[in-house]
Amino acid sequence: MNKKLTIRYLALFLLILLFQTQTYGQELFTLNGTISDASSNETLIGVNVIFPEANTGVVTNTYGYYSIKLPEGEYKVQISYLGYQPIQQTINLSEDRKINFELQEASENLEEVLITSDIEGLNIRKPEMSVNKLSISTIQSLPVVFGEVDVVKSLLLLPGVSNAGEGSSGFNVRGGAVDQNLILLDEATIFNSSHLFGLFSVFNPDAIKDLKLYKGGIPAEYGGRVSSVLDIYQRDGNSKEFKMQGGIGAISSRLLAEGPIVKDKGSFLIGGRSSYAHLFLKLTDNENSAYFYDLNTKLSYKLDDSNKLLLSGYFGRDVFNISQNFENTYGNAVLNLRWNHVFSDDIFTNLSAIYSDYYYGLNLNFVGFNWDSGIKNLNLKYDFNHYINDDFQLKYGIQNTYYEFNPGEIEPIDETSGINYYKLINKYAFENAVYISAEHRLSDKFSAEYGLRLSNFFRLGQDEINSYANNQPVAYDPERGIYSEGEILDSYSVSRNKSIKAYNNFEPRAAVSYMINDSQSLKASYNRMAQYLHLISNTSSPTPLDVWAPSGQYIKPQILDQFAIGYFRNMSDREYSLEVEGFYKQIDNRIDYIDGANLIANDAIERVVLNGESRAYGMEVLLRKNEGRLTGWLSYTLSKSEQRTPGRSAIEPGINNSDWYNSNYDKTHDLSITSSYELNDKWQFNANFIFQTGLATTFPNAQYEYQGITVPVYGERNGDRLPEYHRLDLSATLTPKKNKNRDFQSSWNFGIYNVYNRQNAYSISFRENSDTNQNEAVRLSLFGIIPSITYNFKF
Repeated sequence: MNKKLTIRYLALFLLILLFQTQTYGQELFTLNGTISDASSNETLIGVNVIFPEANTGVVTNTYGYYSIKLPEGEYKVQISYLGYQPIQQTINLSEDRKINFELQEASENLEEVLITSDIEGLNIRKPEMSVNKLSISTIQSLPVVFGEVDVVKSLLLLPGVSNAGEGSSGFNVRGGAVDQNLILLDEATIFNSSHLFGLFSVFNPDAIKDLKLYKGGIPAEYGGRVSSVLDIYQRDGNSKEFKMQGGIGAISSRLLAEGPIVKDKGSFLIGGRSSYAHLFLKLTDNENSAYFYDLNTKLSYKLDDSNKLLLSGYFGRDVFNISQNFENTYGNAVLNLRWNHVFSDDIFTNLSAIYSDYYYGLNLNFVGFNWDSGIKNLNLKYDFNHYINDDFQLKYGIQNTYYEFNPGEIEPIDETSGINYYKLINKYAFENAVYISAEHRLSDKFSAEYGLRLSNFFRLGQDEINSYANNQPVAYDPERGIYSEGEILDSYSVSRNKSIKAYNNFEPRAAVSYMINDSQSLKASYNRMAQYLHLISNTSSPTPLDVWAPSGQYIKPQILDQFAIGYFRNMSDREYSLEVEGFYKQIDNRIDYIDGANLIANDAIERVVLNGESRAYGMEVLLRKNEGRLTGWLSYTLSKSEQRTPGRSAIEPGINNSDWYNSNYDKTHDLSITSSYELNDKWQFNANFIFQTGLATTFPNAQYEYQGITVPVYGERNGDRLPEYHRLDLSATLTPKKNKNRDFQSSWNFGIYNVYNRQNAYSISFRENSDTNQNEAVRLSLFGIIPSITYNFKF
């Protein structure tokens, strides 16, 4: 996008802002405050604050804060939040007022109507689309493998979200790769979201307050990834009284404690999890082990009505050990110090200083060396929420991030080791952005959310930088028709204080909704995003050994353009809801790997990658039943995800002859049915059914013999597929009646994963049968039927 067009966009945005600040001649007064849980003082995110007579309302932000401007008068206010008793009261507004509200958890025998049509009309009206939310109570009730409650696995039941199969880490959104998801825990970046190579996620459900998954229409405050944003916030902790909760499962347990530092002002939260299945292996003299542990912590302190400090952290590690000869340790560590400040009745700010570190270590005693790698970043961000009037709110801020990449370091264990010390060259980068976005109610029918994000990225100097023949790090041999690593002519060093390559990107965002009536709306969105980091992996599921690489002279940033349109409807007084969305996304500069690429310990990764493009398009359907004893949803996605890497000149074939081919995460059909049935106060039953098209893969279609060696011949990339994936999971939760009359509460969860013992293919390999001397395909399946039991408690 050229500079003149950029200036025009900025000028138009400022004119709209000026118009909005001048349109109201009538004197307005501000009502603001926070909304929290009455029993713990935990602030609540996304609470509806509705003024039915004025036909307007607002929702609390990520720190439980709300602000709205209204003319002088007497108003009825309705405050509602899922799982809590609503508040209805009359407010006389003749001056600016600050009112904090506390919500009581809804009791099981409450007969009141919790939700009104006005509240639902607001949700239909909001331009927000392509966003999925799951409550923690819903996540905790879903059947999961080994009985371990899992946030990421729960997201896989939603439309547009999938992964590379059982035992695979990460998740794919709308045909995107795992590295294209921005995962935030209390605003800190999580680079690897999995424990035990994908069996579990790093998120302790007991410590989580809120989560949102943005698949499209992503607000301007987010950047750096081109597929999705998973935004997770930890709970602040109970500032009224000391509480504990936890659970004991078949292979892992968890425990969380929270309580006041100073009653009603400060609180702490600390929670831990650990698996212990490896202890049972030791009882059988098995020297192998695999386990994980993690720690969540948060401190919050309210200095006064306008200032609050929060310090949150996460530390997790996985350890995989084989006979003391091979030990693999990896995990995340994050720390975030935040300052919430209310500048005025209509301006709320948050200043954050964030540290994030992903570490990967490998100890090979039988070879005699240790391997360390990882990525660190320091992030300073300042965000503003500006409530101009009840029809127009602004968000704006700045973000600055410094990166240090350690691709790998080999160190001999001792003097007897035959391995010499070797260090891959560290890489450094600096990314910053400024953004502004508006949520704007244009009329009773139209609402819009639009914004601008200007990002830039500086690849900083390093110890060794290669120069190549013809400035091409990847060479092409026209006689043999193959790509190979380019010839290094020379190498030079540049100070870390200097930039060796800079990128600037203008990222507009826009979403609009049109109210057909009080229960139906149409929505559309567009967003452009830039991603400057790349996960170096040629597998469908990332492994801990994969490394991140910054954009630079030869690897360009990925640029996304995504369009989405949708129809949204509430039915039968919101007992049912329907969401239908269509999307199309185009990504430029998606890297691909030449045949035979060596990715491990490669100090010049640009010599094995080419810049290509990818695209994905499809339709998503989400039908929910929200009320009654039987609740749940049906999720279906019909989509296509493809990749293409054309040649750099007319004589080059590119990858796969420059043709489009299925990406590693392409799934034509993806169906999930999730249901929950509350039989009575004691028993609740849950079920999931999942059906997916098999993953794209490449099988050999011929073979030949050369000097007595059989050489397979492969067809086009990802031209074949694994068999279809499907399974049924069941669970039952028993809550004793005696819980009602005492502080100590407990429940038992009984589950069966993969009820009919489907042997889903994780991979298919080919070999020669030793008896028949015929080629045969061998299916590898990870999980059959798995029963589980978990005991949960809190007091």
